[in-house]
Amino acid sequence: MNFDQILSAVGGFGRFQKILYVWICIPQIPLAFHMMVSIFTGATPPHWCRDSPNVKSNSSDPGGEGSMSKTGTPSQNLSISLLFEHGETCGLFVNRSNSFSCSYGWEYSREIFHSTIVTEWDLVCDRASLNSVGSSIYMFGLLVGAAVFGAMADRYGRRFCLLLCLAVQAVFGVSAAFAPNFPVYVLLRFVLGTSISGVIINAFVLGTEWTCTQRRMLAGIFTDYFFGLGYMLLAGIAYLVRDWRQLQLAISAPGFIFIFYIWLVPHSARWLLVNDRREEALSLLRKVAKVNGRSFPTAAQVERCDVAGEGKDQHSAIDLLKTSEMRRRSLILFYLWFVNVLVYYGLSHGISSLGVDLYLTQFIFGLVEIPARSLVLLVLPWSRRIPQSFFMAVGGVACLLTLAVPAGKPQVVTALALVGKFGITASFAVIYIYSAELFPTVIRQTGIGMASMFARSGGVLAPLINMLREPTPTVPMIIFGCAPLLGAALALALPETANQPLPDNIQDIQEPSGRISPSHSPSEGQQLQHLASDS
Repeated sequence: MNFDQILSAVGGFGRFQKILYVWICIPQIPLAFHMMVSIFTGATPPHWCRDSPNVKSNSSDPGGEGSMSKTGTPSQNLSISLLFEHGETCGLFVNRSNSFSCSYGWEYSREIFHSTIVTEWDLVCDRASLNSVGSSIYMFGLLVGAAVFGAMADRYGRRFCLLLCLAVQAVFGVSAAFAPNFPVYVLLRFVLGTSISGVIINAFVLGTEWTCTQRRMLAGIFTDYFFGLGYMLLAGIAYLVRDWRQLQLAISAPGFIFIFYIWLVPHSARWLLVNDRREEALSLLRKVAKVNGRSFPTAAQVERCDVAGEGKDQHSAIDLLKTSEMRRRSLILFYLWFVNVLVYYGLSHGISSLGVDLYLTQFIFGLVEIPARSLVLLVLPWSRRIPQSFFMAVGGVACLLTLAVPAGKPQVVTALALVGKFGITASFAVIYIYSAELFPTVIRQTGIGMASMFARSGGVLAPLINMLREPTPTVPMIIFGCAPLLGAALALALPETANQPLPDNIQDIQEPSGRISPSHSPSEGQQLQHLASDS
């Protein structure tokens, strides 16, 4: 009797698992806060050169009559442009050919933001790129965290790493609100990013290891709804709290509530068995059976319990490239993961450049995640390959269409960006499931781990690509449009996995007929279709 059979006997998705998923879903809300807060804390408001302290001026009204710049010229010669169009706010212009740098710093509009990291540390003009670099370093933290806390979880347990990452998230999130300077702020955010990855990975794995195969996909997608909820809630919090330090504190301080998870979150029984902590695992399984109202298997059956995967040959990342078919699947999936994260965060963090209400746009961009993920649940039972290609194509085409919109119509650009966000969010939901079915069981975790690293690389590049908007506004959308279109074409080169058995070994995907032995486990497509008919 293997572990999955025992789990089914005690209840694969009973009251115990439903309560567990409540505890797993709640941290997804602050995760969304931290992932998206830089849209507000790192915003660049309209700004202009500060006049010489030796000259009387009305800096709050730089265009007013009689105010003078440090050059002695009327400051109405000073150009003040709109948000994210501040190419002429880096100097004082006496005429078209002569200008002077802002030697005395800048004044910032407080109409929308009371303060941001940009206004506090003057991240404008020749220092504007530091803002995007800081965001990239934060995303690099997610990449590092995926490697560090993923390996740590295998050694010390999913529960320990989840609790540790929640604590680090709270401590460093609050600490970032008191950062004395920009380098310290970036360092604190980097560590915060590592903890975000640790929470994502270990919450997902802990939930998966306690859930029966038939319900894992549905439960996994359900947790994503809470990320979308956090996305929307952030818009309201940021609207009420306009100071960046107070906002950072408001989204981070509630994280200390998770200290109660010490008494609420269980170990993974599967991990306990793998690490020879059999008595603890069986005690926990008896508790699960009691909570779920099920009977515990007999002692003889439990004594023969083994964990799937024990005693099998070890595989490594090299196996992802060993055969031609495995290499083709792996490289295409790596690219799809990279593009999904690149465009997802590129669009999400670029909404401030759309020229419409920032708070309303943030809310709508979060709201669109709910129908996108719901649509995925409806179409996945019938196909994986077609939805993957279609949703990526929708995201790419929508981004390219924004380039055709005449100037002065930000609402149209925003609507198209919203369609792009819908497409890439749906594609993001599909790629998790599609990848799990394309990688054989023996290297499935390794394959998804490698794909996740490529995905985080896309997250690192997204802020840097948005930075290109300054000299060439069309470049980011060209990249965010063309990259998914290429991905849509490559996705069509992958095999269909809906209603097909999952491959267990690399040899299973090398068979010329493309068929897998019917003795293998049923596909999750069949499970999803069964779930849809039950609901």
